[in-house]
Amino acid sequence: MYGTTGGRGVQSGPRRGLPPWVTPLYVGALHIGACATARLPGPRRTELLRAHSTNEANLRAGRWGTLATSAAFVEEPLPVAYGAALLATLGTAEARWGAGRAAAVFAAGHVGASLLVYAGLRVRPGARRAATAERTPKTPGGTAHAIDVGASYGFYATLGALAGSLRHRGARVAVTGGLLALGAVPVVRRGRTFTDAGHLTALALGVAMGAAGIPVRGRIPATGRQAAGPAPSTTPVPAAAVGGGPSPARRTGGPAHGGIASPRGAV
Repeated sequence: MYGTTGGRGVQSGPRRGLPPWVTPLYVGALHIGACATARLPGPRRTELLRAHSTNEANLRAGRWGTLATSAAFVEEPLPVAYGAALLATLGTAEARWGAGRAAAVFAAGHVGASLLVYAGLRVRPGARRAATAERTPKTPGGTAHAIDVGASYGFYATLGALAGSLRHRGARVAVTGGLLALGAVPVVRRGRTFTDAGHLTALALGVAMGAAGIPVRGRIPATGRQAAGPAPSTTPVPAAAVGGGPSPARRTGGPAHGGIASPRGAV
């Protein structure tokens, strides 16, 4: 509701102007965790990362918890450029939509892309032979046991949602088209990996969420504010003021003016 003088008062969505705080905590934890795992012995580090990967072997075995834990690990400490891009993208989403909605978009992109890539790997040629080989003792290797951790799927989905939710139609079409084209380049080249397909899938999911208004659905205008002066009193005024003539009559049945409704629609 818009601002009023009685009842509930002004309600608003996430406050504008407040810096995001969840994003720096998440990105910092990713980097610190990567620095810690990098100090482990090679076999132990590989075992840890593989155990939390959303690879084909883990998901086929029903280890669905990796859909969540894989976003808490990265293979290497974050490079400066990637860390800055991650901070900027997730921080912008958190500032625009609030921490809850931004986290929901990130999680939907991460989980959705992981599951779609897994489904694609299951139906690819040779998947039946891979499933049979899974039941025979062998050293883990290949695509089925690949290390697949990181924040990239959620990052691409958030970036796509930001582009897909741009207000200006021309800018929205240009930015989303450019991002999808850039995401498709690694997929069509030789030597592509399933991760390349996952990045494009996450980007497309994010664009779809942004275009559908999912991140900002239900937002209430955050620009309404209380008026500076007090609300008009509805108490009857005496017929004559002390030391003066009759007091001008006051309207008691008119609309209250304690709040200003924002002329802008929900963002």
